[in-house]
Amino acid sequence: MNFLRSGLHWSVRFAALFLVGVAVCAAQTPTPTPTQTAPAPSGVRKNAAPVSQSYPPALIESGSALFRKDCSFCHGRDADGGETGPDLTRSQLVATDVEGNKIGAVVRSGRPEKGMPHFDVSNQQIAALAAFIHTQRNIALAQKGGRKGVDVSDLQTGSADAGKQYFDGTGGCATCHSPTGDLAGIASRHKGLDLEMRMLYPERAKSKVTVTLASSQQVTGILAYRDEFTIALRDANGLYRSWPTSDVKYTLDSPVDAHVDQLSKYTDADIHNLMAYLQTLR
Repeated sequence: MNFLRSGLHWSVRFAALFLVGVAVCAAQTPTPTPTQTAPAPSGVRKNAAPVSQSYPPALIESGSALFRKDCSFCHGRDADGGETGPDLTRSQLVATDVEGNKIGAVVRSGRPEKGMPHFDVSNQQIAALAAFIHTQRNIALAQKGGRKGVDVSDLQTGSADAGKQYFDGTGGCATCHSPTGDLAGIASRHKGLDLEMRMLYPERAKSKVTVTLASSQQVTGILAYRDEFTIALRDANGLYRSWPTSDVKYTLDSPVDAHVDQLSKYTDADIHNLMAYLQTLR
């Protein structure tokens, strides 16, 4: 039964991820965009087509090793985005970096507010990192329609008005959520795919459970654990309590369930419109 429940959980997550892909597919159709260029050296026309700078293979290899040791955990092995870090091949900062002047500043100072530590690196190491990152950017720009990342703008293609109507009406969202209550400022706290995943499958949502004992006494709290043999909760005092499921009855109030039920009902337009509306709640 644990295996079946685990399989169901991942099936639901797969469905949610599939819908995320559907929602952004149209937005990711490649379209020509202006090329960001670094300030032109003297003697080079400002309107000239940007030239991809090449670097010595040894320098790139050195930067690759350093990047994959210290940076790939967040930014991905090829600098195209990872679990928590952005896609550096499409970074505005990288696009305007000249010989590591901006990359180096960020690496050495870090970005503590975003969870990025600072690194003590030499000028040669900065040069190597810049060579690797710029080379990866050149490769990414040369590929047609193959970008992996999703920009916030990709998820702003729907109608906010239609999304509000869906939220208040057929979507049933307003029965549990309020734009001035639990969702107030949500677009400031979460952006892009993070916001969309929370909309489709809010896995961090806490479920409430009421356990009825054989004595008819009821105990209510936040679900802490459940399988076919055990039900457990944390009560209002934070105390962990558990019972064999064969000895009690319990009812579960799971906010995730409504979202899971909705997965099979969303249309592409519903997702685009609802995301557009949610992004107005700042």
